Amino acid sequence: MAFDRIGIVGAGAWGTALAMVCRRAGRDVTLWAREPDVVASINEQHVNATFLPEHRLDPAIVATGDLAALARADAVLLVTPAQALRGIGTALLPQLRAEVPLVLCAKGIEASTGALMSEVATDAFAGRPSAVLSGPTFAAEVARGLPTAISLACTDRGVGEALAAALATPSFRPYWSDDPTGAALGGAVKNVLAIACGIADGRGLGDNARAALLTRGFAEMMRLGLALGARRQTLAGLAGLGDLSLTCNGGQSRNRSFGFALGQGGAAAALLAARPQVVEGAYTAAALVARAGRAGIDMPISQAVDAIVNRGAQIDATIGALLARPLRAEHE
Repeated sequence: MAFDRIGIVGAGAWGTALAMVCRRAGRDVTLWAREPDVVASINEQHVNATFLPEHRLDPAIVATGDLAALARADAVLLVTPAQALRGIGTALLPQLRAEVPLVLCAKGIEASTGALMSEVATDAFAGRPSAVLSGPTFAAEVARGLPTAISLACTDRGVGEALAAALATPSFRPYWSDDPTGAALGGAVKNVLAIACGIADGRGLGDNARAALLTRGFAEMMRLGLALGARRQTLAGLAGLGDLSLTCNGGQSRNRSFGFALGQGGAAAALLAARPQVVEGAYTAAALVARAGRAGIDMPISQAVDAIVNRGAQIDATIGALLARPLRAEHE
């Protein structure tokens, strides 16, 4: 399989950075954007002035606002917000050949159904090969060509390995996996936990608290992941622990910075409205808690984030309730 022509749906910072990766890998790239001004900026100035303004793009990257322009693509990367994946993917399918794989790059849980991104693909794109691309990736660093490793999860080994080879560059290293459930779950849960770590930092609770939240949050991720059929090694790898570590500690994290602003007293609705890019964890928290409840899995940190972001819970009282939980064995 040769994936020489790559279509990318979504020209935010991450979609644009992936377009740069694909060009470095020698692929022809067509980048779809919803915003006409983004299309014009990329085609005329060779820069995404709205979402990634500090990076000049290869003039060979072609932007479009027409999904039909992706008809010749050999593979398509869907880099939309999680809540838009089903709709945009369904609109795109009639434009593509049946064998063209869809690479899911959104990290979240569909609010209306509680489905992971891999489950959305199974349901909405039935019969179409798909893969989940996830891992510790800040778009600006990928755009700069700094060393990055990601997980590319696909149940079809031949498709997965061919996609990995098509995207690989000396500084962008895909590792193939056959566990889309684990890759999709890790990418969703880590955003919610990053909000928790941001809240703790905004409240000045210290490095110990952040480390405890990250570690106990990873235990929550592991409990739910294993219940849903994910593999332990996937959750302990790039798409799970790797991405969690970056997002909870990195200063470029949208989810952590949103949590930090909450911790300093900001109102969730106002903070979300003021941000030009989606804070996936804010939209994932409620769906994550509901999914965990149906599976009978206890996720107290995730529940606390949902309560603060979506239900108006007071931060100090919520933190106090977490700290007052009964003592238990660490492995439980």
